[in-house]
Amino acid sequence: MDAPLPALTEMPSPQFVMSGEGRRIATYLWGDEDAPTVLCVHGFASSCRDNWVHTGWVRDLTRAGFRVLGVDQRGHGQSDKPHEASAYGMDALVDDLVTVLDTYLLDTVRYAGYSLGARVGWQVAVQAPDRVERAVLGGIPDGRPLARMQIEQARAYAEDRTPVDDPVTRNYVTLAERVPGNDLHALVALAEGMRFGDADPDPANPPRQPILFATGSDDAILAQSRQLADATPDGTFVELPGRHHFNAPGSRVFRQAAVDFFTQGS
Repeated sequence: MDAPLPALTEMPSPQFVMSGEGRRIATYLWGDEDAPTVLCVHGFASSCRDNWVHTGWVRDLTRAGFRVLGVDQRGHGQSDKPHEASAYGMDALVDDLVTVLDTYLLDTVRYAGYSLGARVGWQVAVQAPDRVERAVLGGIPDGRPLARMQIEQARAYAEDRTPVDDPVTRNYVTLAERVPGNDLHALVALAEGMRFGDADPDPANPPRQPILFATGSDDAILAQSRQLADATPDGTFVELPGRHHFNAPGSRVFRQAAVDFFTQGS
Protein backbone atom coordinates (compact mmCIF):
# COMPACT_ATOMS: atom_id res chain seq x y z
CA MET A 1 0.00 0.00 0.00
CA ASP A 2 1.31 3.42 -0.93
CA ALA A 3 2.32 5.74 1.90
CA PRO A 4 -0.33 8.44 2.33
CA LEU A 5 0.42 11.78 0.75
CA PRO A 6 1.01 14.67 3.13
CA ALA A 7 -1.84 17.10 3.66
CA LEU A 8 -1.46 18.88 0.33
CA THR A 9 -4.37 21.20 1.00
CA GLU A 10 -5.06 23.20 4.13
CA MET A 11 -7.96 21.77 6.11
CA PRO A 12 -10.40 24.58 7.00
CA SER A 13 -12.49 24.61 10.16
CA PRO A 14 -15.74 22.73 9.63
CA GLN A 15 -18.96 24.55 8.93
CA PHE A 16 -21.86 22.64 10.46
CA VAL A 17 -25.16 21.92 8.75
CA MET A 18 -28.07 20.66 10.84
CA SER A 19 -29.82 17.53 9.59
CA GLY A 20 -33.59 17.21 9.72
CA GLU A 21 -33.48 15.56 13.14
CA GLY A 22 -30.85 17.90 14.53
CA ARG A 23 -27.57 16.07 13.84
CA ARG A 24 -24.52 18.23 13.09
CA ILE A 25 -22.96 17.44 9.70
CA ALA A 26 -19.47 18.87 9.18
CA THR A 27 -18.76 20.46 5.80
CA TYR A 28 -15.65 22.03 4.25
CA LEU A 29 -15.17 24.38 1.30
CA TRP A 30 -12.26 25.04 -1.07
CA GLY A 31 -12.03 27.07 -4.27
CA ASP A 32 -13.77 29.94 -6.01
CA GLU A 33 -17.40 30.32 -5.00
CA ASP A 34 -18.34 31.01 -8.64
CA ALA A 35 -16.75 27.78 -9.89
CA PRO A 36 -18.80 24.62 -10.54
CA THR A 37 -19.03 22.60 -7.33
CA VAL A 38 -17.96 19.00 -6.73
CA LEU A 39 -19.55 17.40 -3.66
CA CYS A 40 -17.05 14.88 -2.20
CA VAL A 41 -18.39 12.12 0.06
CA HIS A 42 -16.03 9.63 1.74
CA GLY A 43 -16.24 5.94 2.53
CA PHE A 44 -16.92 3.90 5.66
CA ALA A 45 -14.59 4.65 8.61
CA SER A 46 -12.92 7.44 6.63
CA SER A 47 -13.45 11.22 6.57
CA CYS A 48 -13.24 14.16 4.20
CA ARG A 49 -9.65 14.75 5.30
CA ASP A 50 -8.60 11.11 4.93
CA ASN A 51 -10.41 10.33 1.68
CA TRP A 52 -10.10 13.58 -0.30
CA VAL A 53 -7.48 15.91 1.21
CA HIS A 54 -4.61 13.55 2.08
CA THR A 55 -4.96 11.80 -1.29
CA GLY A 56 -4.65 14.95 -3.42
CA TRP A 57 -8.23 15.10 -4.70
CA VAL A 58 -9.03 18.56 -3.36
CA ARG A 59 -5.75 19.88 -4.76
CA ASP A 60 -6.38 18.44 -8.22
CA LEU A 61 -10.03 19.48 -8.40
CA THR A 62 -9.38 23.06 -7.35
CA ARG A 63 -6.43 23.32 -9.77
CA ALA A 64 -8.81 22.17 -12.51
CA GLY A 65 -11.14 25.07 -11.72
CA PHE A 66 -13.72 23.44 -9.45
CA ARG A 67 -14.98 24.41 -6.04
CA VAL A 68 -14.97 21.45 -3.64
CA LEU A 69 -17.61 20.93 -0.97
CA GLY A 70 -16.49 18.13 1.35
CA VAL A 71 -18.67 16.37 3.89
CA ASP A 72 -18.02 14.18 6.91
CA GLN A 73 -20.91 11.73 6.82
CA ARG A 74 -22.77 11.21 10.09
CA GLY A 75 -20.77 8.90 12.34
CA HIS A 76 -17.47 10.19 10.91
CA GLY A 77 -14.96 13.00 11.19
CA GLN A 78 -16.25 16.12 12.90
CA SER A 79 -19.92 15.23 12.37
CA ASP A 80 -22.18 13.91 15.12
CA LYS A 81 -21.71 10.23 15.90
CA PRO A 82 -24.94 8.67 17.20
CA HIS A 83 -24.63 5.18 18.67
CA GLU A 84 -28.10 3.99 17.60
CA ALA A 85 -28.33 1.82 14.48
CA SER A 86 -31.64 3.46 13.61
CA ALA A 87 -29.77 6.72 12.90
CA TYR A 88 -27.97 5.22 9.90
CA GLY A 89 -30.54 4.08 7.39
CA MET A 90 -29.87 4.95 3.75
CA ASP A 91 -32.62 7.55 3.72
CA ALA A 92 -30.91 9.45 6.57
CA LEU A 93 -27.57 9.47 4.74
CA VAL A 94 -29.23 10.70 1.55
CA ASP A 95 -31.24 13.34 3.40
CA ASP A 96 -28.07 14.68 5.04
CA LEU A 97 -26.53 15.42 1.65
CA VAL A 98 -29.68 16.98 0.22
CA THR A 99 -29.85 19.20 3.32
CA VAL A 100 -26.21 20.21 2.76
CA LEU A 101 -27.00 21.21 -0.83
CA ASP A 102 -30.06 23.15 0.30
CA THR A 103 -28.08 24.94 3.00
CA TYR A 104 -25.40 25.99 0.51
CA LEU A 105 -28.10 27.02 -2.02
CA LEU A 106 -26.77 24.57 -4.60
CA ASP A 107 -29.35 23.45 -7.12
CA THR A 108 -27.06 20.87 -8.71
CA VAL A 109 -23.50 19.58 -8.27
CA ARG A 110 -21.03 17.14 -9.64
CA TYR A 111 -20.64 14.28 -7.17
CA ALA A 112 -17.55 12.31 -6.15
CA GLY A 113 -18.10 9.38 -3.81
CA TYR A 114 -16.02 6.45 -2.69
CA SER A 115 -17.19 3.15 -1.19
CA LEU A 116 -20.03 4.04 1.21
CA GLY A 117 -19.97 7.56 -0.23
CA ALA A 118 -20.45 6.10 -3.72
CA ARG A 119 -23.30 3.90 -2.53
CA VAL A 120 -25.04 6.94 -1.03
CA GLY A 121 -24.25 8.91 -4.19
CA TRP A 122 -25.99 6.33 -6.36
CA GLN A 123 -29.08 6.75 -4.20
CA VAL A 124 -28.94 10.57 -4.28
CA ALA A 125 -28.66 10.47 -8.07
CA VAL A 126 -31.71 8.18 -8.27
CA GLN A 127 -33.90 9.82 -5.61
CA ALA A 128 -32.96 13.46 -6.28
CA PRO A 129 -31.83 13.38 -9.93
CA ASP A 130 -32.08 17.13 -10.41
CA ARG A 131 -29.42 17.68 -7.71
CA VAL A 132 -26.63 15.62 -9.36
CA GLU A 133 -25.41 16.62 -12.82
CA ARG A 134 -22.87 13.80 -13.14
CA ALA A 135 -21.12 11.53 -10.67
CA VAL A 136 -17.93 9.57 -10.07
CA LEU A 137 -18.68 6.46 -8.01
CA GLY A 138 -15.59 4.60 -6.84
CA GLY A 139 -15.54 1.22 -5.10
CA ILE A 140 -19.26 0.51 -5.54
CA PRO A 141 -21.23 -1.59 -4.60
CA ASP A 142 -20.35 -1.33 -0.94
CA GLY A 143 -23.63 -1.78 0.91
CA ARG A 144 -23.82 -5.48 1.60
CA PRO A 145 -20.12 -5.87 2.45
CA LEU A 146 -20.88 -4.18 5.77
CA ALA A 147 -23.42 -6.96 6.35
CA ARG A 148 -20.51 -9.41 6.56
CA MET A 149 -19.31 -7.69 9.71
CA GLN A 150 -20.08 -9.74 12.83
CA ILE A 151 -21.81 -7.01 14.80
CA GLU A 152 -21.61 -8.70 18.18
CA GLN A 153 -17.88 -9.33 17.84
CA ALA A 154 -17.25 -5.75 16.76
CA ARG A 155 -19.37 -4.38 19.59
CA ALA A 156 -17.60 -6.57 22.16
CA TYR A 157 -14.25 -5.30 20.91
CA ALA A 158 -15.45 -1.69 21.11
CA GLU A 159 -16.72 -2.15 24.65
CA ASP A 160 -13.93 -4.13 26.32
CA ARG A 161 -11.38 -5.03 23.62
CA THR A 162 -12.51 -8.65 23.37
CA PRO A 163 -10.38 -10.16 20.57
CA VAL A 164 -12.12 -10.41 17.19
CA ASP A 165 -12.04 -13.89 15.67
CA ASP A 166 -13.79 -13.22 12.36
CA PRO A 167 -11.22 -11.98 9.79
CA VAL A 168 -13.66 -9.74 7.89
CA THR A 169 -14.76 -8.08 11.12
CA ARG A 170 -11.13 -7.72 12.20
CA ASN A 171 -10.36 -5.92 8.92
CA TYR A 172 -13.20 -3.46 9.48
CA VAL A 173 -12.12 -2.83 13.06
CA THR A 174 -8.53 -2.21 11.92
CA LEU A 175 -9.81 0.16 9.24
CA ALA A 176 -11.95 2.01 11.77
CA GLU A 177 -9.06 2.48 14.18
CA ARG A 178 -6.69 3.70 11.47
CA VAL A 179 -8.29 7.17 11.29
CA PRO A 180 -7.73 9.35 14.38
CA GLY A 181 -10.94 10.42 16.07
CA ASN A 182 -13.07 7.55 14.81
CA ASP A 183 -15.75 6.34 17.22
CA LEU A 184 -15.94 2.57 16.91
CA HIS A 185 -19.32 2.42 18.67
CA ALA A 186 -20.79 4.77 16.06
CA LEU A 187 -19.26 2.84 13.16
CA VAL A 188 -20.61 -0.46 14.48
CA ALA A 189 -24.03 1.19 14.72
CA LEU A 190 -23.67 2.39 11.12
CA ALA A 191 -22.79 -1.09 9.89
CA GLU A 192 -25.86 -2.43 11.68
CA GLY A 193 -28.08 0.38 10.42
CA MET A 194 -27.08 -0.23 6.80
CA ARG A 195 -28.79 -3.61 7.06
CA PHE A 196 -32.16 -1.90 7.18
CA GLY A 197 -33.76 -1.55 3.75
CA ASP A 198 -31.92 -1.97 0.46
CA ALA A 199 -28.20 -1.67 1.05
CA ASP A 200 -27.24 -2.69 -2.49
CA PRO A 201 -27.68 -0.44 -5.54
CA ASP A 202 -30.52 -1.63 -7.77
CA PRO A 203 -29.26 -2.22 -11.34
CA ALA A 204 -32.89 -2.21 -12.50
CA ASN A 205 -33.22 1.41 -11.38
CA PRO A 206 -29.90 3.09 -12.19
CA PRO A 207 -29.06 6.79 -12.31
CA ARG A 208 -29.76 8.42 -15.67
CA GLN A 209 -26.98 11.01 -15.41
CA PRO A 210 -23.48 10.42 -16.79
CA ILE A 211 -21.75 8.19 -14.23
CA LEU A 212 -18.08 7.19 -14.11
CA PHE A 213 -17.46 3.99 -12.16
CA ALA A 214 -13.93 3.30 -10.91
CA THR A 215 -12.69 0.24 -9.03
CA GLY A 216 -9.27 -1.22 -8.27
CA SER A 217 -8.04 -4.19 -10.26
CA ASP A 218 -7.39 -6.04 -6.97
CA ASP A 219 -10.78 -5.22 -5.43
CA ALA A 220 -13.10 -8.20 -4.84
CA ILE A 221 -16.05 -6.15 -6.12
CA LEU A 222 -14.47 -5.39 -9.51
CA ALA A 223 -16.86 -7.58 -11.52
CA GLN A 224 -19.90 -6.20 -9.70
CA SER A 225 -18.76 -2.64 -10.38
CA ARG A 226 -18.46 -3.40 -14.08
CA GLN A 227 -21.97 -4.86 -14.05
CA LEU A 228 -23.37 -1.69 -12.49
CA ALA A 229 -21.62 0.40 -15.14
CA ASP A 230 -23.11 -1.80 -17.85
CA ALA A 231 -26.58 -1.42 -16.30
CA THR A 232 -26.32 2.38 -16.20
CA PRO A 233 -27.55 4.05 -19.42
CA ASP A 234 -24.78 6.67 -19.45
CA GLY A 235 -22.23 4.71 -17.43
CA THR A 236 -18.53 4.31 -18.14
CA PHE A 237 -15.92 2.30 -16.27
CA VAL A 238 -12.24 2.70 -15.43
CA GLU A 239 -10.14 0.02 -13.77
CA LEU A 240 -7.48 1.26 -11.38
CA PRO A 241 -4.33 -0.82 -11.91
CA GLY A 242 -2.82 -2.47 -8.85
CA ARG A 243 -5.32 -0.99 -6.41
CA HIS A 244 -7.51 -2.73 -3.84
CA HIS A 245 -10.54 -1.34 -2.04
CA PHE A 246 -8.69 0.52 0.68
CA ASN A 247 -5.95 2.26 -1.33
CA ALA A 248 -7.85 3.11 -4.52
CA PRO A 249 -8.64 6.72 -3.46
CA GLY A 250 -4.93 7.52 -3.68
CA SER A 251 -4.68 6.39 -7.30
CA ARG A 252 -3.39 9.05 -9.70
CA VAL A 253 -5.30 7.28 -12.50
CA PHE A 254 -8.50 7.65 -10.48
CA ARG A 255 -7.96 11.36 -9.80
CA GLN A 256 -7.13 12.19 -13.40
CA ALA A 257 -10.07 10.21 -14.76
CA ALA A 258 -12.40 12.05 -12.39
CA VAL A 259 -11.03 15.50 -13.30
CA ASP A 260 -11.39 14.70 -17.02
CA PHE A 261 -14.92 13.40 -16.49
CA PHE A 262 -16.05 16.43 -14.49
CA THR A 263 -14.45 18.80 -17.01
CA GLN A 264 -16.55 17.23 -19.78
CA GLY A 265 -19.61 18.60 -18.02
CA SER A 266 -18.31 22.18 -17.84
